[in-house]
Amino acid sequence: MSTDALQEWREWHERRVAAVSGPYGPLAVTGTHWLDDRPDGRIEGLPGLWTAEGDEVVLRAAAGDGLAVDGEPAAGDPALPERPGRHPHRLGPDSSPDATRVTWGARHLLVLRREGRWAVRAYDPDAAARRGFAGIEVHPYDERWVLPGLFRPYAQSRPALVPHADGRRRSLGLAGELAFIVAGDEHTLQVAVEGDGSLWAVLADATSGTDSYRFRFLRPPAPAEDGTVTVDFNRTLLPPCAFADHFLCPFPPPGNTLPFALRAGERNRIDH
Repeated sequence: MSTDALQEWREWHERRVAAVSGPYGPLAVTGTHWLDDRPDGRIEGLPGLWTAEGDEVVLRAAAGDGLAVDGEPAAGDPALPERPGRHPHRLGPDSSPDATRVTWGARHLLVLRREGRWAVRAYDPDAAARRGFAGIEVHPYDERWVLPGLFRPYAQSRPALVPHADGRRRSLGLAGELAFIVAGDEHTLQVAVEGDGSLWAVLADATSGTDSYRFRFLRPPAPAEDGTVTVDFNRTLLPPCAFADHFLCPFPPPGNTLPFALRAGERNRIDH
């Protein structure tokens, strides 16, 4: 076993634990609130009035709400005639939980848009899940799970309608297949291509739901020009919904359940 490879994996695992357990990591999520389900603009447990208006979310906040936008109190003049004392702020989607425009004390209120639907996702550093987190159960590093792979792009993207963690079926755009050899047999995973060229697979295997979480993610780097890419299953990831119930993780598309036991990478969340 390469000492350098083992050390790199250990550092990767440490970064993963730190990111998951950070003040605005997935463990801090306490709710994802879809605005089209709340026509009056009121979100249970959150101050202010939130309404989707075309390509923006309009937040109207009163002085007693305690909200801030861009670090400044959200309430102020001019007041809206139909809602005296409430000042409007027009918001687009936030880039990350750490860079949200709207805060409520230590909480970050992230504005997001998915398939034309607007939502507000609340992050609370004092969330019970974050306080109860004790780590990520992971298989020991095994160089036998570092495999040569080949990316075979499709002529055009193939949308697959797959269930998501909230029970809804949504389209997942698949750009090609990732092929690799295990025990002499070729296996493939359908993958998406991210903006930076890296690959993303949603997969299950013979351990899913028993010895590991019900499905996991794999994010290989961008393939070389000839399609070759290293597939390191030691870096198989738990999806965000393994840490909080408020994420819309997609389930594996058809054909992405591996017939063997993938005893590599992250297995489950550990709580106190």
